[in-house]
Amino acid sequence: MKTASLIFLAGSLIALPALAQERVWRCGNEYTNNATIAQQKGCKVMEGGNVTVVQGTKTSGGSASSGGSSAARAPAGSPRVEGVDQRARDGEARSVLEAELKKAEARQAELQKEYNNGEPEKQGSEGRNYQKYLDRVAEMKAELARNESDIAGIRREIGRLPNKQQPQ
Repeated sequence: MKTASLIFLAGSLIALPALAQERVWRCGNEYTNNATIAQQKGCKVMEGGNVTVVQGTKTSGGSASSGGSSAARAPAGSPRVEGVDQRARDGEARSVLEAELKKAEARQAELQKEYNNGEPEKQGSEGRNYQKYLDRVAEMKAELARNESDIAGIRREIGRLPNKQQPQ
Protein backbone atom coordinates (compact mmCIF):
# COMPACT_ATOMS: atom_id res chain seq x y z
CA MET A 1 0.00 0.00 0.00
CA LYS A 2 2.85 2.37 0.87
CA THR A 3 4.68 1.67 -2.38
CA ALA A 4 1.56 2.42 -4.43
CA SER A 5 1.19 5.76 -2.64
CA LEU A 6 4.87 6.60 -3.17
CA ILE A 7 4.66 5.76 -6.86
CA PHE A 8 1.57 7.95 -7.24
CA LEU A 9 3.27 10.78 -5.35
CA ALA A 10 6.43 10.49 -7.45
CA GLY A 11 4.37 10.46 -10.64
CA SER A 12 2.52 13.59 -9.46
CA LEU A 13 5.78 15.42 -8.73
CA ILE A 14 7.15 14.57 -12.17
CA ALA A 15 3.98 15.97 -13.80
CA LEU A 16 4.13 19.27 -11.84
CA PRO A 17 6.67 21.00 -14.11
CA ALA A 18 4.35 20.32 -17.03
CA LEU A 19 1.64 22.29 -15.22
CA ALA A 20 3.98 25.17 -14.42
CA GLN A 21 4.13 28.28 -16.57
CA GLU A 22 6.66 28.19 -19.37
CA ARG A 23 9.70 30.44 -19.27
CA VAL A 24 9.18 34.16 -19.69
CA TRP A 25 11.87 36.63 -20.78
CA ARG A 26 11.99 40.33 -20.09
CA CYS A 27 13.18 42.57 -22.89
CA GLY A 28 13.17 46.07 -21.38
CA ASN A 29 9.50 46.89 -20.85
CA GLU A 30 8.28 43.99 -22.98
CA TYR A 31 7.87 40.34 -22.07
CA THR A 32 7.91 37.27 -24.29
CA ASN A 33 7.69 33.51 -23.98
CA ASN A 34 9.31 32.99 -27.40
CA ALA A 35 12.88 31.74 -26.85
CA THR A 36 14.00 32.71 -30.38
CA ILE A 37 12.92 36.33 -30.02
CA ALA A 38 14.39 36.46 -26.50
CA GLN A 39 17.80 35.28 -27.78
CA GLN A 40 17.75 37.76 -30.67
CA LYS A 41 17.00 40.70 -28.39
CA GLY A 42 19.25 39.55 -25.56
CA CYS A 43 16.43 39.29 -23.03
CA LYS A 44 16.76 38.05 -19.45
CA VAL A 45 14.82 35.11 -18.03
CA MET A 46 12.25 36.08 -15.40
CA GLU A 47 12.55 33.86 -12.33
CA GLY A 48 10.61 33.49 -9.14
CA GLY A 49 6.85 33.38 -9.55
CA ASN A 50 4.32 33.62 -12.29
CA VAL A 51 4.15 36.62 -14.57
CA THR A 52 0.86 38.07 -15.73
CA VAL A 53 1.04 40.54 -18.59
CA VAL A 54 -1.91 42.64 -19.67
CA GLN A 55 -1.55 43.95 -23.19
CA GLY A 56 -1.99 47.73 -23.26
CA THR A 57 -3.02 49.93 -26.14
CA LYS A 58 -0.41 51.72 -28.15
CA THR A 59 -0.86 55.39 -28.82
CA SER A 60 -0.27 56.88 -32.21
CA GLY A 61 1.75 60.06 -32.38
CA GLY A 62 3.97 61.69 -29.77
CA SER A 63 4.05 61.14 -26.06
CA ALA A 64 1.64 62.91 -23.74
CA SER A 65 4.45 64.87 -22.13
CA SER A 66 5.68 66.42 -25.36
CA GLY A 67 4.95 70.16 -25.11
CA GLY A 68 1.66 71.92 -24.60
CA SER A 69 -1.26 71.10 -22.42
CA SER A 70 -2.37 67.52 -22.97
CA ALA A 71 -5.58 68.13 -20.99
CA ALA A 72 -6.79 70.67 -23.55
CA ARG A 73 -6.24 68.40 -26.51
CA ALA A 74 -8.98 66.37 -28.11
CA PRO A 75 -8.53 62.57 -28.21
CA ALA A 76 -6.65 61.24 -31.21
CA GLY A 77 -8.94 60.58 -34.15
CA SER A 78 -11.71 62.91 -32.98
CA PRO A 79 -13.03 65.28 -35.63
CA ARG A 80 -11.93 68.92 -35.54
CA VAL A 81 -14.76 71.28 -34.63
CA GLU A 82 -14.90 74.65 -36.36
CA GLY A 83 -14.97 77.81 -34.26
CA VAL A 84 -18.58 78.63 -35.14
CA ASP A 85 -19.73 75.12 -34.23
CA GLN A 86 -17.78 75.21 -30.98
CA ARG A 87 -19.30 78.56 -30.01
CA ALA A 88 -22.75 77.11 -30.75
CA ARG A 89 -22.00 74.11 -28.53
CA ASP A 90 -20.68 76.36 -25.77
CA GLY A 91 -23.82 78.51 -26.02
CA GLU A 92 -26.03 75.45 -25.82
CA ALA A 93 -24.08 74.13 -22.82
CA ARG A 94 -24.37 77.53 -21.14
CA SER A 95 -28.15 77.67 -21.67
CA VAL A 96 -28.58 74.13 -20.29
CA LEU A 97 -26.45 74.96 -17.25
CA GLU A 98 -28.28 78.24 -16.66
CA ALA A 99 -31.63 76.41 -16.80
CA GLU A 100 -30.31 73.86 -14.29
CA LEU A 101 -29.06 76.69 -12.10
CA LYS A 102 -32.48 78.40 -12.11
CA LYS A 103 -34.14 75.11 -11.23
CA ALA A 104 -31.68 74.44 -8.40
CA GLU A 105 -32.04 77.98 -7.03
CA ALA A 106 -35.84 77.66 -7.09
CA ARG A 107 -35.55 74.34 -5.26
CA GLN A 108 -33.20 75.96 -2.72
CA ALA A 109 -35.71 78.76 -2.04
CA GLU A 110 -38.48 76.17 -1.60
CA LEU A 111 -36.33 74.10 0.78
CA GLN A 112 -35.38 77.17 2.84
CA LYS A 113 -39.02 78.19 3.13
CA GLU A 114 -40.00 74.68 4.26
CA TYR A 115 -36.99 74.47 6.63
CA ASN A 116 -38.10 77.74 8.30
CA ASN A 117 -34.67 78.47 9.88
CA GLY A 118 -34.49 75.04 11.50
CA GLU A 119 -38.03 75.05 12.87
CA PRO A 120 -40.33 73.52 10.25
CA GLU A 121 -43.94 72.83 11.13
CA LYS A 122 -44.58 69.45 12.69
CA GLN A 123 -46.41 66.89 10.57
CA GLY A 124 -48.72 64.08 11.65
CA SER A 125 -47.24 61.88 14.36
CA GLU A 126 -44.25 64.18 14.92
CA GLY A 127 -46.18 65.90 17.70
CA ARG A 128 -46.10 62.65 19.68
CA ASN A 129 -42.68 61.46 18.41
CA TYR A 130 -40.16 64.29 18.77
CA GLN A 131 -37.27 62.16 17.48
CA LYS A 132 -39.10 61.70 14.20
CA TYR A 133 -39.34 65.49 13.93
CA LEU A 134 -35.63 65.90 14.70
CA ASP A 135 -34.74 63.31 12.06
CA ARG A 136 -36.81 65.13 9.45
CA VAL A 137 -35.20 68.47 10.36
CA ALA A 138 -31.72 66.91 10.04
CA GLU A 139 -32.65 65.43 6.65
CA MET A 140 -33.94 68.82 5.48
CA LYS A 141 -30.71 70.49 6.60
CA ALA A 142 -28.65 67.88 4.71
CA GLU A 143 -30.80 68.36 1.60
CA LEU A 144 -30.26 72.12 1.80
CA ALA A 145 -26.49 71.57 1.99
CA ARG A 146 -26.54 69.14 -0.98
CA ASN A 147 -28.58 71.55 -3.06
CA GLU A 148 -26.25 74.44 -2.16
CA SER A 149 -23.31 72.27 -3.24
CA ASP A 150 -25.08 71.53 -6.53
CA ILE A 151 -25.63 75.23 -7.12
CA ALA A 152 -21.95 75.95 -6.47
CA GLY A 153 -20.95 73.17 -8.88
CA ILE A 154 -23.21 74.49 -11.64
CA ARG A 155 -21.79 77.99 -11.15
CA ARG A 156 -18.25 76.59 -11.43
CA GLU A 157 -19.16 74.83 -14.68
CA ILE A 158 -20.67 78.02 -16.08
CA GLY A 159 -17.50 79.86 -15.07
CA ARG A 160 -15.37 77.37 -17.03
CA LEU A 161 -17.23 78.08 -20.26
CA PRO A 162 -15.87 80.78 -22.56
CA ASN A 163 -17.55 84.18 -22.14
CA LYS A 164 -20.56 84.88 -24.29
CA GLN A 165 -19.67 86.51 -27.60
CA GLN A 166 -21.68 89.66 -28.15
CA PRO A 167 -23.33 89.85 -31.61
CA GLN A 168 -21.70 92.45 -33.84
